[in-house]
Amino acid sequence: MAGYVGVFVSDPWLQSQFTQVELRRLKSHFNAMKRENGGLMLADLPSKMARIKHVGENLTEQERESFLRDSYKSLEEDVDFELFLQVYLKIQAQAAARMGNTAKSSSAFVKSATSTLLHTISESEKASYVAHINSYLADDEFLKKYLPIDPLTNDLFEVSKDGVLICKLINVAVPGTIDERAINMKRMLNPWERNENHTLCLNSAKAIGCTLVNIGTQDFIEGRRHLVLGVISQIIKIQLLADLNLKKTPQLLELVDDNKDAEELMSLPPEKILLRWMNFQLKKAKYEKIVTNFSSDIKDAEAYAHLLNVLAPEYINPTTLTVKDHLERAKFVLEHAGRMGCKRYLTAKDIVEGSPNLNLAFVAHIFQHRNGLSTQTKQISFLEISPDEAQMSREERAFRFWINSLGNSSYIDNVFEDLRNGWLLLETLDKVSPGIVNWKIATKPPIKMPFRKVENCNQVVKIGKQLKFSLVNIAGNDIVQGNKKLILAYLWQLMRCNMLQLLKNLRFHSNGKEITDADILEWSNSKVRNSGSKSRMASFKDKSLSDGIFFLELLSAVHPRAVNWSLVTKGETEEQKKMNATYIISIARKLGCSIFLLPEDLIEVNQKMMLTLTASIMYWHLKQPMEDQISISDSDTSSVDTISTSTLDDTASECSMDDNSNR
Repeated sequence: MAGYVGVFVSDPWLQSQFTQVELRRLKSHFNAMKRENGGLMLADLPSKMARIKHVGENLTEQERESFLRDSYKSLEEDVDFELFLQVYLKIQAQAAARMGNTAKSSSAFVKSATSTLLHTISESEKASYVAHINSYLADDEFLKKYLPIDPLTNDLFEVSKDGVLICKLINVAVPGTIDERAINMKRMLNPWERNENHTLCLNSAKAIGCTLVNIGTQDFIEGRRHLVLGVISQIIKIQLLADLNLKKTPQLLELVDDNKDAEELMSLPPEKILLRWMNFQLKKAKYEKIVTNFSSDIKDAEAYAHLLNVLAPEYINPTTLTVKDHLERAKFVLEHAGRMGCKRYLTAKDIVEGSPNLNLAFVAHIFQHRNGLSTQTKQISFLEISPDEAQMSREERAFRFWINSLGNSSYIDNVFEDLRNGWLLLETLDKVSPGIVNWKIATKPPIKMPFRKVENCNQVVKIGKQLKFSLVNIAGNDIVQGNKKLILAYLWQLMRCNMLQLLKNLRFHSNGKEITDADILEWSNSKVRNSGSKSRMASFKDKSLSDGIFFLELLSAVHPRAVNWSLVTKGETEEQKKMNATYIISIARKLGCSIFLLPEDLIEVNQKMMLTLTASIMYWHLKQPMEDQISISDSDTSSVDTISTSTLDDTASECSMDDNSNR
């Protein structure tokens, strides 16, 4: 940000405990206290700190004074800003202890980047994730000088500070997500290169389904431990649950009896499928309880004992089920799992304490290693996916991850199922156009009465018409019934509306005129033309785009150092096109574009995704401070203003019109 000046603290450890936002806020408090007193001593702090949230709310003035008298020999000492910060941290920890939030031996205090509350991280989780990283990235050429990481230290957060490790971990979870040619990899990175890596990893994490609301690059640079661990946890979870679908593991059909049940199974989130698989196996062992979660239901380790007895009967230990002590049984369970060759992910203590993340990881790993399902798979017709259905599946994925990135009240696993009550669609509409939803007539889940769902969805359709969506023959009941084509058509227009609204808000010199698809098309051609290239995009479904060269030239035009042309192929073969496509997506995310397309969308020239990519690049470029924008000429800026008053041309707007012509 132009003109931004950070608050400097000479003590590196002290600096690491706060974000710049917190330092500026505390500096403001400190300066105000000094002005009021004409100076500041330790004796003044018990009363003055009453105004600071958390510290002031949870300790009385007498408690703060008593604590300071116990901590310092004299309260007559003058207070500078660094001493003020030290006192603040100590009193904050005292306040947390007063509330019963003291860190146990298995946890460590860390501070939130967005509040003054103290957060804990699970040392067991950290150790498990470190073991996972050490195992899966052990052979990485760049990381081998940092690995193995010692789980007993905070080295994980130090190694994560340059962004490379998390980028590599994302590629382990979902291979090919990040083109490693776009990662800045050298021994010493400057602040800009480090920031680019974190931007790339955050946008890529969102693109594989992580929820990253209120997490930014600064959190990684400062090593905000609970936030870094939260991102790593989500990435590893995505990796471990990757096989929990019928495409990867068609043997899961053994869990259902017919097509209807199979369709229901396909709509479940991976965690629910894992629970269903676990109960299917437990039924074979005549285990009478139903496991509904990875916490309280498995604390006694009985379910685990029965599960492993079914999956690996050759390693049965009769003592496991006869022992009364839960901790002892958990130890026997882990010995059984070890003989199966499963990584443990958790300790016996984690089992009896019901750690949900680690128990989920443990069960998912067992499933990956030995699922106990028949090798004879049932043939069900709807599993044979047509090209149109494959396209719908990719679009569903893109819209799902986009909606999840907005930070709504619930995470969605399937847009066709999870949006049917209308509530999350209303939340998304409110994010795109704040204030447009009439919440007085909306019903929040759980919704028992079917007509309430229809009412919610009727309002969704009504608002869509207000926003000038093309909604011919669409009613609220179509959404309630889960009509796939109509839901995708609505979501595409909603996503497009969001992009155009963002662009309109940035065009301060366009006098509030609407931005159109044609404006975006003309802007991109203008940028490439002004950079000296003869490439041109005729429309967002121009088949010549499949080689990726136009988008590489566009990225180079908005940020000349973004593209390393020595890594670009001619885009003549399918393999060359894919290399260019993955490079384009990674560079765009590295700059700061939040995009959800796949390389296949570029190669096949999916016009909807071509528009989203171009609009995202345009939005990123226009967000930059004017002095940082490269090669902005009068003709370049005026072209958008002129076109924004024109009628949409057919070639630019085909992507929004085709949705309706196919109904």
